[in-house]
Amino acid sequence: MRLDLTDMLYSLSFALDKVETEILGLGTGHGKRVACLSFMMGKEAGFREEELRDFVGCCILHDNALTEFIHEELLKSPDAKDILDLPSDMMDINSMTMQNRHSIIGEQNIKLMPFRTDVKNIILYHHENADGTGAMGKTASETGLKSQILHLADMVDMTSKLTTMTENEFEKLSVWVQERSGKMFSEAAVQLFLKAVNYDKIRYLQEMGELAYLNKELQTIVCDYSDEEIHNIAGLFAKIVDYKSEFTQAHSLGVASKAEQMALYYGFEPEKVIRYYFAGAMHDIGKLVVSNDILEKPGKLTSDEYTEMKNHASATYYILSNVKEIPDIIEWASNHHEKLNGLGYPRGLSADDLSFEERLMACIDIYQALTEKRPYKDGMTHGKAMSIMRDMVDKGELDGNIVRDMDVVIKC
Repeated sequence: MRLDLTDMLYSLSFALDKVETEILGLGTGHGKRVACLSFMMGKEAGFREEELRDFVGCCILHDNALTEFIHEELLKSPDAKDILDLPSDMMDINSMTMQNRHSIIGEQNIKLMPFRTDVKNIILYHHENADGTGAMGKTASETGLKSQILHLADMVDMTSKLTTMTENEFEKLSVWVQERSGKMFSEAAVQLFLKAVNYDKIRYLQEMGELAYLNKELQTIVCDYSDEEIHNIAGLFAKIVDYKSEFTQAHSLGVASKAEQMALYYGFEPEKVIRYYFAGAMHDIGKLVVSNDILEKPGKLTSDEYTEMKNHASATYYILSNVKEIPDIIEWASNHHEKLNGLGYPRGLSADDLSFEERLMACIDIYQALTEKRPYKDGMTHGKAMSIMRDMVDKGELDGNIVRDMDVVIKC
């Protein structure tokens, strides 16, 4: 399958920024700003174009494990509730536990990405201080230059407001960085920062925006990826989405798996099967921008809350809309809440507007939601789920032929 992976990561960064803002209280755009600063320093260091592309990808994904860490690790801690109940601007983002664990999980996750250059340990060591006082006790001599650059860029953005920074504030920032040379930051990373980053570039970033800057400075390319690589990419993105809320763990991969199963049953061409799997994995990526207070509310949503929840489908379209080579995937993924009678959302499409693939994805999503166990309900049996879906067919919401086929295929 052909995909511009860098474009995909740029699009994902919008959603990851929302997660970082909600969990850590960081300003929107953190991942992209870290990527921009790291790109400047990496270019100064002489990294090749391909290296820079993969490095920027790692920088955008450096906090990829935040959702997984919160639900897999932090919620098991006896102090978890106290930590999570803090106002976001008071949360201890320097917690050694958080730095250590999310770096380890993030490093494991990044192995799923088909980067073409060596990115080993970039994310693993991105919270290590040069003098060994970081999360894992590694000194600068034990970490690579790319990790050191990422660490400096990450800390600069977390402690500064680059989007509104004045020249005087930038001068103070430069002094702050220099004072930590050999302590928090490696001498090599500090020298690269002082050479590569100046106030003119900060102003340029402020005026252009991070993505416009990256698109201008770094060429993205469309590549062919194997089915295994696409499964891995989809798996990482789906994991980030599903761990956003403990209510939806494994939902996206469940939809993707059944999408693949039904695609094979209907005789889709091999290229289309993997694209349909990818659409299934991506269909709920818009939920990353929805507040967990809404995603995890056990009771009935208010009208305003329901409106925000419905916005996730539009957000899926927005997040994927700038990715080259996937216009079909965007439609299959983002229209999964549309109904044949025109009463679905977000676009109110009706039967004549919806392709077979979009109708199928809607059925698969409903079946998966009905049959999976969640903290507030047990998963329904296959028979009960199909009974509900047949009622939806009678109401003119779902395609009856697809529902009948799913009853046969998925039950087997």
